Amino acid sequence: MDHERVTATEFDQLDGVDDWRVILGMIIAEFRLGSFPDGAALVERIAAAAEAIQHHPDVHLTYPGVVRVELSTHAVGGLTRHDVELARAVSALAAEAGAESHPAEVWSLEIALDTMDADRIRPFWQALLDYRAVEGGALVDPQRRGPAMWFQQMDEPRTERNRFHLDVVVPHDVADERITAALAAGGTLLSDDRARAFWVLADADGNEACVCTWQDR
Repeated sequence: MDHERVTATEFDQLDGVDDWRVILGMIIAEFRLGSFPDGAALVERIAAAAEAIQHHPDVHLTYPGVVRVELSTHAVGGLTRHDVELARAVSALAAEAGAESHPAEVWSLEIALDTMDADRIRPFWQALLDYRAVEGGALVDPQRRGPAMWFQQMDEPRTERNRFHLDVVVPHDVADERITAALAAGGTLLSDDRARAFWVLADADGNEACVCTWQDR
């Protein structure tokens, strides 16, 4: 199968993909239907469409009838034209089923750990979580259920701040809203030097989290 890559910027400019958002190298859409059986019926139609072109997404069905679809091409570790083709097909099926699209509500989570020596501590976390290592040294859940974990190289030990932080990866068009809400809830903006790739925030105790998007990476 020929895999023509598609960048996040290219995908964002395509027609017919308004239901989808780029999150951590994949595209995600969420559809809401009137009932759990309606959601199951949409999942069945998505499965048939995927099987027809031999390109398969991860599909999650939750009560009361929410269908979340995650698409990427595992062979290249990113997006290709096959993902675009299936995304458009899934959107068409969802529209036929009367589903409501909620692209602003898709997001994902990563765990980041600051370290002086990632190679020394990575095996512990890999064994503990039963994860696998991928290119670049991050750890991912082979079952694709838990959040990815990556290791941030430090030049000197961090003693006055926490070593763990969460990366909350959101659609690019809701980042400002999410940051505003976090600040209104008692948070502090520590840095926007790398915006729009990420903003560094902290809670009232100084525990850090980053709001991240695909932009400017």
